[in-house]
Amino acid sequence: MGELSMAPVHRMLKRAGALRVSEEAAEELRSILEIIGMKISERAIEVAMSAGRRTVRREDVVEAVRVLFPDLRLSKV
Repeated sequence: MGELSMAPVHRMLKRAGALRVSEEAAEELRSILEIIGMKISERAIEVAMSAGRRTVRREDVVEAVRVLFPDLRLSKV
């Protein structure tokens, strides 16, 4: 069992425009999102620790995403 539940993954695919979503497609996206989330988390921890903090802050996560995905446009940031 993954960290993310399936219902939000199904909703994400539907919100992106899918008319129907197979269970296998949702499971694969969940798996990929969990891998990406772990990479972002690891990098955010490195950013926080390099700043001399043990607490990971929002800006650490944003910086991690910017480093790992430089072409990604973050609309909420």
